Amino acid sequence: MNQEEIISQTAEFIKSKFSGESSGHDWWHVYRVWQNALYIARTEKADLFVVQLAALLHDVADWKFHDGDEYAGEKAARHYLEALQVPEITISNICQVIQEISYKGAGVNTPMSSLEGEIVQDADRLEAIGAIGIARAFAYGGYKGREIHNPEAQPELHASFEEYKKNAGPTTNHFYEKLLLLKDRMNTITGKTLAKERHEYMVNFLDQFYREWHISG
Repeated sequence: MNQEEIISQTAEFIKSKFSGESSGHDWWHVYRVWQNALYIARTEKADLFVVQLAALLHDVADWKFHDGDEYAGEKAARHYLEALQVPEITISNICQVIQEISYKGAGVNTPMSSLEGEIVQDADRLEAIGAIGIARAFAYGGYKGREIHNPEAQPELHASFEEYKKNAGPTTNHFYEKLLLLKDRMNTITGKTLAKERHEYMVNFLDQFYREWHISG
């Protein structure tokens, strides 16, 4: 099986696994990460095979849906890729991206070990900001049974991944705990450029949200 066939089969596998998912981590999320990663990779001159497979498999077993197991994704990806007889060096590179990609809290540094990892992380973070990021945040908040907003609940800048995992605050807090921080945590020049407009959209959204929240009469 050549590289193009492996990518195509992986896309079909992920599409069948995540179609109809309602938390904001559906097939179309993965598809957009894949396409954004491919765009950035071509600009940044990275390994397109590793980037595409890592993007397609980055949420194959997300810790948020596997009892907080931060190694679930890496294990699932390895099992899948070994079955396709992908070379070990490629599998290791992809698994490293999947293991490192997640945001782990405002106070936690999450550097990527490769250019390919930086690209996929940027593509995933672009999905967390802007109009789509806002939609996904509230979809996930509803999925988890969280309040939209509670002015009595203050955001927390989590100092560890374990603290971040336990977070159950309202969705608007998530903007301050993660989403508004991502623009300055992008890795690549291309990612930084794409993040600027999306960041400003979120700022404007929150301004409008609070104007409507405080209206009276």
